[in-house]
Order: sequence, then structure tokens, then C-alpha cells
Amino acid sequence: MDQQFTPSSPDDGEQLTKKERKQLRRQEKLETRAAESKKQVFLRVLTWGISLIVLAGVVVGLIILAGKDNGPSPADSTPTENVSAEDWVKGPAEAPLTLIEYGDFQCPACASYHSTVELLMREFGDDLRFVYRHFPLTNIHKQAELAAYAAEAAGKQGKFWEMYDLLFNNQEDWAGKSDAKDIFLDYAKELKLTLEQFEADLDLAEIKDKVEAQLSMGQAANVNATPTFYLNGTKIATNPKYEEFKDLLTLELTTPSPEVRVETQGEEQSPNGSSAQ
Repeated sequence: MDQQFTPSSPDDGEQLTKKERKQLRRQEKLETRAAESKKQVFLRVLTWGISLIVLAGVVVGLIILAGKDNGPSPADSTPTENVSAEDWVKGPAEAPLTLIEYGDFQCPACASYHSTVELLMREFGDDLRFVYRHFPLTNIHKQAELAAYAAEAAGKQGKFWEMYDLLFNNQEDWAGKSDAKDIFLDYAKELKLTLEQFEADLDLAEIKDKVEAQLSMGQAANVNATPTFYLNGTKIATNPKYEEFKDLLTLELTTPSPEVRVETQGEEQSPNGSSAQ
């Protein structure tokens, strides 16, 4: 076995020869290279370690996001899960079908679907619960907000649904007015409401706050057009005709976990001015 050369130290009192000095420099270079090599290996291991940690974080993040996508988001589930005493509801609370509409009394499409909803209510009877929520598109419907207040003011006297019917059935009579208040007062007279209370309630902060709260609730649930319908928590699609609507409710009623869902968009614009799809 070859033996490693150990140069003499000047402390030994011996003079290094030229050959010994050369070997000493060579030994120092080898030691320097070895140290550099160890340093490079350490840096590579450290880099790989950091990369693996980052990669693991990305994978965990993707898994969490994928898990969130497996079910409806809080915004999408809010519309039906939180039906409360503040809502205007037709039909029994225990009905297996809950249909929620975010509507605008001045919206022509909403007026068209008013009769569709009435037919569905008759068709499905106690199997269907209908909830109406305000979503006035004030940027394009100047009387929509006041109409919502009128319905709520009538509701204060137990006549919400009666005013709801009058507003939709006679939409063409008031929608084009610069101020529809007098017409709404006429409707109140027709419903035999106490006019002084009705007129005062049109400006009631409680009513205005409720309409604003339902508008905000719809926006949080990604409502961007009227009418927008939710059936048992899922948006309904492309404004189905009555028979298609009926088939959709029947499917929901007869199939515990339907896989086919569709999303509804009306022909109106959202309050921020964006067009519905």
C-alpha cells in the first residue's frame, strides 16, 4: 500500500527541499478542493431539500383546493340553506323542493316567469316551497327599488303576495314612469291597505335595509341577472320554459342525488352593469 507523504515541518528545524515544498502545495490544493467539493454537496442537498419542501406545500395546497371544489361554495349554498322568517314564502316548510327567485319587479323576464311560478306551485302543490327575494337592478330599472319597497310595505299589512301579483301583472302600466309612487298608492287602495301607513312604510329604514340585504345576499351568491332561480341550493339554467322547468323539478323530486344541474341566467344586467350570459 502506498503511504501518504507527510512533509517535514519547519519547526523541526529542518530545511524543506524544493520537492517537499511542491508536495506541500499539492497537498494544500487537494485539501482545498476536498473542502470545496463538500461545500458543493452540502449546497446541492440543501437546495433539493428546499425544493422538496416547496413541492410538498404546492401539492398540499392543490389537494385542499380540490377538496373545496368537490362541493358548493358558501356563496352558492347560502340561498336555500338560510331561508328564514325574513323571507316571503309560499308552500310548506317541509316541502322537498325549495325554489328561490332573486327578482326585480320591473324586469320583463321576471314578469314572464311570474305566471310560470304560479303554474309550478299549482302543479307540485305541497311538494314545492317558493321564496321570493329582491334583486332590483337600479342601474337600468329606475322604479324597481320603489316597487320592492311597495311590496314590503304591503307585506307590513299582510298583503305582500297580493302586491307582488299586482306589480308583475301590471308592470307595463308603471315601469315606464319617471315616478310610479302614485300608481303604487292606487294599488294599495285596491288592496284596501291603510294608505297613511303604506306611504310612511315606503320610506321605512327597516324595509330599505331588508331590500339592500337581499340584494347583497344575491351578489354574494353570484347572482348577476334577473330572474335567477335556485332549486334546492343549485342555480337553474338558461331560463327553462314551463315544461322544461316542470321536468327539472320532477327530476329533483324523484332522484335523491341528481347529477345533472344547470345554471340560470336572465336577459337583464347586473347592478354593476355587466351583461348576463
